[in-house]
Amino acid sequence: MLSRRSLTALLAAPALRASAQPANRVSLIHLNDFHSRHQPIAATSAVCRPGEACFGGSARIATAVAEAREAARAEGRAPLLLDAGDTFLGSLFFTQHEGLAEAAVQKEWGVQAFTLGNHEFDLGPEKLAKYLAAVPFPVLCANLDATQEPALAGKLAPTLAFRRENLRVVVVGLTTPETPTLSRPGPNLRFTDPLEAANRAVWEARRQGPAVVVALSHLGVSADRRLAAEVAGVDVILGGHSHTLVAPPIVVDGQDRPVLITQAQAFGRYLDRFDLDLAADGRIAAHEQHMRELTAEIAEDPGVAAVVARFAEPLEALRRRVVGRTREAMDNAGCYLGPCALGGMVAEAMRQAVEAEIGWQNGGGLRAGLPEGEVSVGDLLTTLPFGNTVARLRLRGATIKAALENGVARLPQASGRFPQLAGLRFAVEATRPTGERIATAEVREADGSWRPLDPERAYLVATNDFLRRGGDGYVMFTEAALEARDDGPLVSDVVEKALGGG
Repeated sequence: MLSRRSLTALLAAPALRASAQPANRVSLIHLNDFHSRHQPIAATSAVCRPGEACFGGSARIATAVAEAREAARAEGRAPLLLDAGDTFLGSLFFTQHEGLAEAAVQKEWGVQAFTLGNHEFDLGPEKLAKYLAAVPFPVLCANLDATQEPALAGKLAPTLAFRRENLRVVVVGLTTPETPTLSRPGPNLRFTDPLEAANRAVWEARRQGPAVVVALSHLGVSADRRLAAEVAGVDVILGGHSHTLVAPPIVVDGQDRPVLITQAQAFGRYLDRFDLDLAADGRIAAHEQHMRELTAEIAEDPGVAAVVARFAEPLEALRRRVVGRTREAMDNAGCYLGPCALGGMVAEAMRQAVEAEIGWQNGGGLRAGLPEGEVSVGDLLTTLPFGNTVARLRLRGATIKAALENGVARLPQASGRFPQLAGLRFAVEATRPTGERIATAEVREADGSWRPLDPERAYLVATNDFLRRGGDGYVMFTEAALEARDDGPLVSDVVEKALGGG
């Protein structure tokens, strides 16, 4: 079990005053959904290439964290670095090192508390336990019963109290209860209602005296809003899971106080610094957010860069590993103008991976063809270099029709937005006006028959997270989705499986 001493960290900032009342000054430095992006990323969240604008990366995050701490201390604030989960999955660093690369850089950053995301369970409890053994900070989850799982029992805490004189900052960890359907936690873990768990944690925190309560949440913005509205006593929600950029913070009129919600998108592109002035009873007297985009102008920390380089060394051999075979070469040359075998294969692999009715890949996401015969990891990552994950969304037929119109809008010119599909077929008349080019569209039913696309019916669609976020003009995937998730497996991983590699 975690000791009382390991659950209490002393904040050394001097007490200052806000307005006419005594106040403690705190800076909550926050990131979420890092997803193993140790190397700088492009705007698409893929590994950055020469000539592209670059963001994030472990070494740049380290510099930004150090600068945020320095700025906080200069203002008399006590800095706390909190991570809202899903540091796992998203690059070869995780494929090769199974969480230990993430543990190493989080240690270098100086993370002080981490809540579990659903992807922390992707390799099962035993691999998660190895990660827990490698990190020096407490890992939190108030809505997880791990008592029946030998690998994790006694290794997690529901809350963490940072003490300062007579005031405490209590951090409550919360993880999405959908984890069993999103990941592989095994049969022995029980995920409970996060609102009930938060209620218990807040009651216990306030029973012990004045406190500001921070929910370190991997629930997503919609669930965070509900948490803020229904659970009394929460002051701040530092969120994750939905990959949402929340700046300025959302303010929800809670049961007994206003609740502030923030989230720093994903993949290490942003770092959130949330400054709080706290009155003697723990209530927030004043707040200010500093959401910083981590651009290439921020220098990389050389020590963390060396750590990343060490973990990168074995990846070249991994890139040469054979992952499957093709019966014939699949070119990408025609994928910008019409249906192509490569695009259909990728779309079908995504469709099957999340049990959707329709698979949807953009032709521009296929950057090279695949050779005939053996396919290596390097071949696969040359074809699919962007590190995209599979998104699963529900769209009405009318929205799908609008998306098809977007996909063919540039014809007869080649365009990366051209739709490569599985479970959906269409006929196009490119001479018609833009927006009126789809003559027919049909969806494959479970019995193999094809039926006309029903404008009112809601269909499950699998695509990549770039399109789900509105890339290539697919804004309807963001604005008109009845529900959406973009935290599925890597597209390259599901294609590897389709090629016979797992």
